[in-house]
Amino acid sequence: MDPVGTTDPAGTPGPLTHLSLQDSSEARLQSGADGRGLAGSWSRSPPEQATMLQEGVRRCLQRQCEQTVRILHAKVAQKSYGNEKRFFCPPCVYLAGPGWRVKPGQGQAHQAAEPGTTVCGYMGLDGAPGSAAETQRLSFEEQPDSREFGCAKTLYISDADKRKHFRLVLRLVLPGGRELGTFHSRLIKVISKPSQKKQSLKNTDLCISSGSRVSLFNRLRSQTVSTRYLSVENGAFVASARQWAAFTLHLADEHCSQGDFPPREGYVRYGSLVQLVCTLTGITLPPMIIRKVAKQCALLDVDEPISQLHKCAFQFPGGPPGGGGTYLCLATEKVVQFQASACPKEANKTLLNDSSCWTIIGTESVQFSFNSSLACTREPVTPVPLVSTLELSGGGDVATLELHGENFHAGLKVWFGDVEAETMYRSPRSLMCVVPDVAAFGSDWRWLRTPITVPVSLVRSDGLFYPSAFSFTYTPEYSGRPDSPRAPEPAADADALLESIHHEFTRTNFHLFIQT
Repeated sequence: MDPVGTTDPAGTPGPLTHLSLQDSSEARLQSGADGRGLAGSWSRSPPEQATMLQEGVRRCLQRQCEQTVRILHAKVAQKSYGNEKRFFCPPCVYLAGPGWRVKPGQGQAHQAAEPGTTVCGYMGLDGAPGSAAETQRLSFEEQPDSREFGCAKTLYISDADKRKHFRLVLRLVLPGGRELGTFHSRLIKVISKPSQKKQSLKNTDLCISSGSRVSLFNRLRSQTVSTRYLSVENGAFVASARQWAAFTLHLADEHCSQGDFPPREGYVRYGSLVQLVCTLTGITLPPMIIRKVAKQCALLDVDEPISQLHKCAFQFPGGPPGGGGTYLCLATEKVVQFQASACPKEANKTLLNDSSCWTIIGTESVQFSFNSSLACTREPVTPVPLVSTLELSGGGDVATLELHGENFHAGLKVWFGDVEAETMYRSPRSLMCVVPDVAAFGSDWRWLRTPITVPVSLVRSDGLFYPSAFSFTYTPEYSGRPDSPRAPEPAADADALLESIHHEFTRTNFHLFIQT
């Protein structure tokens, strides 16, 4: 059983009933009137600010006006040498959410913004020599799914940059020049060129594992202008010259029917049966055998692990014996099947055309979500906190929740629905909070029969709202009103006993679950 702390139904701060945090009131005094807690101290917003924030958080939860920035990029990048520029697999930026279509008006009123994006983007490398001159401006354009899309096509890293890893930096600027924020990608590994050696599982840094995300592109005659990426548009697979999709690469089971395969763990080897699933739409290609490509031939007897930026081909199972088999192929913007021919001199090879040879590369994605409709500041929204996991603990009269993630700071408070939790900042990767009492979510909480699920969010001291992918559920084990016809009438001498144990055991009648 996991007990919890208390907050009254109105959401205003009240005395905690737990016993293990008796110095919390002293910690609140130390935290300052602005609500920004000190590291290692418990804090809560001042009463007058908490009331205003609660109304604003309710509006944020009801109106769903959040804004999302998603950066999609490759895990590795080839270094350029001399005057040669090896452009990255172009990093893509997506702006999604109804908040981009709403602009704040006077007071609490909001009005719809004009069609099209109202933000400018600039992307470059973090801390790179001369990076200011190489920063590329992004032109956002609206897609059929109402997302805004932009990509940086001409970014590269020169041989003068000796780093082994770097990050991409995206800067978004609002009309008038006000900076919305600076967003960073995940780490990108710098490589000289694709490894030509047989990969060993002793060095898995460049190997591709089952369940990881990849991108596929085809480049005719090594010309950058001819590059096409496997993508999904309007529910169909296409070869796009400007936009790529991330696919989850699964090891498939040969004995399972299409669409009903159990994911398998391990590193993907050539000769394995795999399935590609679009991470955005969930659309899948049929199971295919992945083959290594060398000199425009598919090698049928290679079973080594697949490495980043390797040339590969995807063979559809079946077909007549002795034939070359059919392979995934592009024809201009369409994705088709190519009938290969067997190599007359070497039985372990199949002859392919250029359009059936794909380059595979691992991808990363990072997403930032915020809602600025509540904020009363012109400060940038970054750093945007990212919550990765929640850890519930506690006992006796208190349950605490630890949030693990990144970009945390002392100006953040944890909210359960529209109820603020007493919060402790521990580090940029850890926040602690006291789980609010279930009484805060309903006056009839003692006799509830149905679970209560509330979203877990973060709110900055100036009112900026950061939703997370997590929710928290209170689930009752026991209910039954004393005045219910089915409930037995308690004896008169039992009232005092019930009241004495109520404080200790009522809250332990709730299991606490974390959901994402």
